[in-house]
Amino acid sequence: MQQTLHFADYLVFLVYFLIVSGYGCWIYTKKKAAAASSKDYFLAEGTLTWWAIGASLIASNISAEQMIGMSGSGFKMGLAIASYEWLAAATLLIVAVFFMPVYLTNKIYTMPQFLRQRYNGTVAMIMAVFWLLLYVVVNLTSILYLGALAINAISGLDHNVCMMALAVFALVITLGGMKVIGYTDVIQVFFLVLGGLVTTYLALNLVSQQFGTTGVINGFNLTMTHASDHFHMILKRDNPNYIDLPGLTVLIGGMWVSHLSYWGCNQYITQRALGASLPTARNGLLFASFLKLMMPVIVVLPGIAAYVLCQQGSFHDELLLAGKVNSDKAYPVLLNLLPTGMKGLAFAALTAAVVASLAGKANSIATIFTLDIYKRYLHPEVDEKKIVWIGKCVIVVAMAIAILIAPHLGIDKEGGFQFIQRYTGFVSPGIFAMFVMGFFWKRATSNAALFATLGGFACSCFLEVLPRWTNLSWLASFGFSRLNQAGLYEIPFLDRMGGVFIFCMVGMILISLLGRRPAPPGGEGPAGVALAVDASFFRVSNGFLAGALTVFGLLAALYVVFW
Repeated sequence: MQQTLHFADYLVFLVYFLIVSGYGCWIYTKKKAAAASSKDYFLAEGTLTWWAIGASLIASNISAEQMIGMSGSGFKMGLAIASYEWLAAATLLIVAVFFMPVYLTNKIYTMPQFLRQRYNGTVAMIMAVFWLLLYVVVNLTSILYLGALAINAISGLDHNVCMMALAVFALVITLGGMKVIGYTDVIQVFFLVLGGLVTTYLALNLVSQQFGTTGVINGFNLTMTHASDHFHMILKRDNPNYIDLPGLTVLIGGMWVSHLSYWGCNQYITQRALGASLPTARNGLLFASFLKLMMPVIVVLPGIAAYVLCQQGSFHDELLLAGKVNSDKAYPVLLNLLPTGMKGLAFAALTAAVVASLAGKANSIATIFTLDIYKRYLHPEVDEKKIVWIGKCVIVVAMAIAILIAPHLGIDKEGGFQFIQRYTGFVSPGIFAMFVMGFFWKRATSNAALFATLGGFACSCFLEVLPRWTNLSWLASFGFSRLNQAGLYEIPFLDRMGGVFIFCMVGMILISLLGRRPAPPGGEGPAGVALAVDASFFRVSNGFLAGALTVFGLLAALYVVFW
């Protein structure tokens, strides 16, 4: 199988590059005067439309870990991995209704700012450092590494060269600020969806040809017939992939902790909407929710089709890595089968996904460092022009660090998507606990938040190493442990996240009840300051309500059909 791009492929990619870069330069030049403001540079305050917010959310979220990692998970475990996409659609609506009005009414611009305003500076500083480490060491590295792996597979270019090229392309967009990121993401999403659908079309058509027929519908039906075990959303305990998606946990357990923490308490995501009005932010999240519903067609279905083709003897050898089938290679192998021109489009789609995600992540790193660490603690009197310059320097440094350390983290051994979910899960339960308690319980104190921050992380680490110290086979009968590759009974990380979240919530309640009450809204006190939250915050327009009910109805139908 030839790993090269032809002239027509490069031409298609060049058109994509020129469109994105040219549009980004136009936006930057048009709004250059406003870019001197740190809030405009980092948040694009008041200028992103609902469709730009929604597109930017998806472009920043869908990256190499989805295009490559989730497609690989589709190859390995099937449609069940789509829960990360479909339940995200529901989560976006919950965030739009309950989280956004709290942020916007209280003029929250960064997540550490919320923690400092609601609890105290210690909690905010600890979490700012946590987020910076997580974004650089886990997210930036995995996006760069997996993206470069895919581009190397379809172009033959050196892996390190691919990483540096992706980083440079992302820097071109990121250094223009959130406004440039937000509006270029609209174009990125167009190429991402178009190229992704082309790849899905090819994969299903190949399946139909493998069995002597033609057509995408026949290909889909044949895929369901020959990979029927790959079309279940809820995995049973005897499924070998149960440890990654433990049954009903995806509907009533730790999956919600993962989703609500990611979509509602994550600077990288919420930053897109924090500079908008509440109606605009909500409509943007609703638009993103509809886009999320179609993502499994692009990122999961090709992986399942590749599984069927592999079972029939097609490109089995191309999927081997160190003598074993590497599911993360399924998507790049499919891309190599695209005809000339279409391969360039798919190449552009993959690059769009990676670059948009890198740009958004790098901007969030710069936002947290400059506004929550540098300006607050290192140089409080810094002017607006210099704070923007510092932010740009941080972006370059973060990208350089990610390039240097990415090859040494073993991202390719664990599976890209699972790598990110697993290690993000060490901090997600504590983060979500202190956010949700800070929103909706005025009694929650700063000491309780500190417990959730440090105690939640410590509890996650303890449960991670616990199988090495004791036999957890007794939990297997309840579905809360499973043999891992090392032959030890391990608690599935989603169950672990749910358990740690409960631990953090109980701990926060007890510590808060035993401590001093926080000051009322607008006050000041060592135990924290309660937020101004009113029931009227959560009223929605009739149009938003109709859209939300449509999303929930479609989700219910999907789970009934593919249970």
